Amino acid sequence: MFTDFMGQFEHTIDEKGRMTIPASFRERLTEGAFITQGFAQNLMIFPAEPFERLAEQVINLNLADPNARTLRQMLFSHASRLEFDKAGRILIPQFLRQNIQINGAAVVVGMGTYFEIWPPQEWSKQEAELRNTEANTHRFSPLQLTGL
Repeated sequence: MFTDFMGQFEHTIDEKGRMTIPASFRERLTEGAFITQGFAQNLMIFPAEPFERLAEQVINLNLADPNARTLRQMLFSHASRLEFDKAGRILIPQFLRQNIQINGAAVVVGMGTYFEIWPPQEWSKQEAELRNTEANTHRFSPLQLTGL
């Protein structure tokens, strides 16, 4: 569903890199999940089916296109299948934690069909950008959001 993952949640990451995922999000990941580097200073977590659809799209891009190869490298070299422990925690691979410089605290942000994990300081910067109404007018008016 397009609205499976909504809202923001603050969580901690323990010294081993484990983090609890909100229960409402876990319920939607019973078929498995994947974690990978995001397009900003964040991580993206996809349920298995949407990740497979995204992977198929990326794999079908033109290999001669350098941007397609870079996207493939970014998505797959940083991807890992997630498993939950009995406490509902995931283990965020160390190299991903290092890539986005996250430790101790995290913000889990719903994105509709997937969710993101952000270092709190980076999410604060992103939220400031989201509150910039003038920039939002310029960013979003070409999208022609209709049918609301």
